[in-house]
Amino acid sequence: MKHLPKINLFYWALIISANTMGETAGDLISQTFNLGYGGGTLALLGLFLMALIISLYSKSQKPLLYWTVITLASTLGTTISDFISRSFFHLQLGFTENQGYTFGTIILIVALILTFSIWKYHSKTNTIANGLNKGTEFLYWIAILTSSTLGTAFGDLLAHNTPLGFDGGTLLLLGLLAVVVGLYFWTTISREILYWCTIILTHPIGATMGDYMTKEEGFNLGNLKASLVLVGVFILVIVTGQLTKNRQMN
Repeated sequence: MKHLPKINLFYWALIISANTMGETAGDLISQTFNLGYGGGTLALLGLFLMALIISLYSKSQKPLLYWTVITLASTLGTTISDFISRSFFHLQLGFTENQGYTFGTIILIVALILTFSIWKYHSKTNTIANGLNKGTEFLYWIAILTSSTLGTAFGDLLAHNTPLGFDGGTLLLLGLLAVVVGLYFWTTISREILYWCTIILTHPIGATMGDYMTKEEGFNLGNLKASLVLVGVFILVIVTGQLTKNRQMN
């Protein structure tokens, strides 16, 4: 049985950092490097599958491997979302981009519900708290990838289809995240449910924060500069977490 890394403040800081970095890195690969959404998706899918296979067949949960798969899932989720919303629905089927964001979000919500339903049918005892076998670990990563893709689509939906924009969308999502945190501390709601609610919310937060860093409406750093800044933030969070862990052990 494999267990997730310890779920604490640094875990969630890394999740949000990885999601924000995934948003800008996905745009960097598909837009700045001119691979397109389809080409970027295929390239990242190959890397994600390689990392996923290594993770599934490793005997223990290795932190570096875990965060590699998380980051690749977030980056791949960005390009898949853009391919569904912008390439498939907008360019190929002729819907507006805003309609593409709506349809993409609905499809991905259904896909995520289906993933959790298969997981529940497959095993009721393999959970993030009790540990995962090979089958449920695969479903865990499919849920992570699907929620990453949903996060980008929903973040774009808030930013483009509502008056909130990138900054307002981020503030709204942060408010919803604060509600989930409150439910964790002051209710007895299943920690499994709250974990996935938080995972799902952190993806659109990362998506809107990433867009705010790259777009003219925000800091206008562009995909490359924003990605480099976020890599630095990701490394800083890792180092801070490790130093704190070492200090607590001494």
